[in-house]
Parts: sequence; C-alpha cells; structure tokens
Amino acid sequence: MTRSLVLAFALLAASFSAIGQPATDPTPLQFQSPVEEQRFHDLVAELRCVMCQNQSLAESNAQIAVDLRREVLELMRQGKDNREIKQFLVERYGEFVLYRPQVESKTWLLWFGPALVLLAGGLVVVGAVRKRRQPTASTARSDSNEEQEW
Repeated sequence: MTRSLVLAFALLAASFSAIGQPATDPTPLQFQSPVEEQRFHDLVAELRCVMCQNQSLAESNAQIAVDLRREVLELMRQGKDNREIKQFLVERYGEFVLYRPQVESKTWLLWFGPALVLLAGGLVVVGAVRKRRQPTASTARSDSNEEQEW
C-alpha cells in the first residue's frame, strides 16, 4: 500500500515539474535567407500565442508556440503569403490569434469602443463643468438681493 502511494506521489511530482518547465526546442529553426528570417520574425510578432494570451508567438516558450512557429515557417516555405498564413491560423484558433484583427462588423466594438468610451467621458466632463457654471435659482436671488441694498 505504501509503495503504491509513494509511486503515485512520485508521478504527481514529476508531472508538476514538467508543467513548470518551458518548452525546449532541440533543433532551432534554420532559415534559407535573411529575407525569409526577417519575414518570419515580422509575422510571428503579429501573432498571439493561443496559450499565453499576452505574449506574441515570437516571445512565448510554450510548446504550442514552438509548434506554431514551425508551422508558420512551413507555410511560408509552401509559398503562402502573410495574409493566407494569418487566415489559416484564424480558421484554426479564431480571431484571438491576431494582435490586430480585421475591421469587420463583429470587431467594430473592439476597434471603435475605446474612442466611444473616451467621447462619452468627455461629454460627462463637459456636462459637469456646465452644470457647475450655471447659477442656481437660490444663488441668483441672493445675488440680486445683495445688489439692491441701499
């Protein structure tokens, strides 16, 4: 009984240590030309790691990011342009994979939402300033009474 318990704890500890390890890539990517390398780096900087969420594909050390970088390079070598590669990844992982999604009816809020919030905040500030500048009826009467003193 204790032997199986020790084995279970050992397996559990091994699995947790594997989770905490960044992915190691035994064979680094080999580029055929400096132009290909530059295009690759520009492209993966525009794509988001689907696991890390706040890191680009270029920055992430997650295993899926390593796999996606290899896939992007393979798609480049198949002759696909950047738009086709992005479309392939969007079909697989959704618009989330793009740092700059396309302006479409379903992404209008994403693109124009911050401007709308800023505009609404500006209107609230203007309204508050105007409200403070307008004298109230009671202050207007007290001012007129003060002027009529003899």
